[in-house]
Amino acid sequence: MITKKWQLILGGLTLVGLATSTGQSAEASSAVNNYISSQGYQNASITKSIWSGFPKNSYRNGKPEGVVVHETANPNSTIYNEIAYMKSNYQNAFVHTFIDSTNIINIANPAYLSWGSGPVANARFVQFEQVEVHSKSAFAREVNNAAYYTAYTLQQYGLTPSRGTAKGGTVYSHHDVSTYLGGTDHTDPDGYWASAGKNYFGQAYTMTDFMSLVNTKYSALGGPSTTTETTPPATAPTVTKPAGKVTYYHGSNNETAILKSNYTKYSVYNHVKGTSNAVKIGWQALTDDYAGRMVYVDSRGVKSAGWSGTWYRIRFSKLATAPKYWVYSGTISFPTIKYAKASGTVKLAQNSTPLYNHVLNSRFLSKKVSSSNSYPKTKFKINQNATINNKLWYRIISGKTTYWIPSTGITK
Repeated sequence: MITKKWQLILGGLTLVGLATSTGQSAEASSAVNNYISSQGYQNASITKSIWSGFPKNSYRNGKPEGVVVHETANPNSTIYNEIAYMKSNYQNAFVHTFIDSTNIINIANPAYLSWGSGPVANARFVQFEQVEVHSKSAFAREVNNAAYYTAYTLQQYGLTPSRGTAKGGTVYSHHDVSTYLGGTDHTDPDGYWASAGKNYFGQAYTMTDFMSLVNTKYSALGGPSTTTETTPPATAPTVTKPAGKVTYYHGSNNETAILKSNYTKYSVYNHVKGTSNAVKIGWQALTDDYAGRMVYVDSRGVKSAGWSGTWYRIRFSKLATAPKYWVYSGTISFPTIKYAKASGTVKLAQNSTPLYNHVLNSRFLSKKVSSSNSYPKTKFKINQNATINNKLWYRIISGKTTYWIPSTGITK
């Protein structure tokens, strides 16, 4: 996930009884929005806390085209823990900003794209995460901050609020991206908003409600701005499609995938397509029908900076010396993984269970990074579980240390 590089200390705005341009109250149908208006909440100041380690890749048209709304799906974390985790794991995903009930913290410059919602949306939108909060007032304040930040970002880039659809728009939830643009399958922040809205206000909060609040904030800001405070520094790329870059992630296991029935829709290469010395081989050169065939996968290449997409290095034999080929991610399918929230405290069984950076055989590929025997007395918290091939895995955390471990490696 990318961090934002500038700090904008903005005065809060008291938005009581503001109306949309139609003259009707923007909060009329939402219990949450009504409560925000009645309380006269001010917005948190936007705080810059830019980390220099995030990559700086250009948007497809050189600047943002809107905003994507996320939610962390971690009920036990804080905004500062989430930011620290993102800095340590940005190679997999990152966003520009984190928001809770009292903070709007920019950690990556929105003048450059982030990696939070798949290749299609990443190339277009500024993205922010909401941290889960746990009271009526905190949830209302967080939504208020999120709507303000969305409106502010649109205003800075001369955009107007419109709900994202397959035909376009400037405000998408992560779920909207999955539904209309593709490249991802997440459904946040729907579940968090619905649950918190029902628990604290007796009514689920929705993207329709959020758009009403965004419109109210946007009206208060005065509409599109003719200037922007997010101009890249002089060293920023000046072309809209810079030379491509591939970031590689190597697995240390014989992880497998299946060639899809329409695998010939994409060709096969000796290297990631578009890289130096990459040559198109073509499936016909391999003289076989591989539909449904299991392949071994040992590397993942993520393309960025003017091009996008994920590629995998495969081979048709378990032997490490077997011929290797690069294929686009749409060519193969990995086992289905069902993720869910989890909680509790566990210790690790002293049975030499490997600890991984990702669930084994997931699309991220995984590496063994430690062993359960390395932690004979440590208590780990659980914040997520995953089921793959009828096997249960847990994501365990101790301080800044995070691992995935199969259920056979833990003990209460």
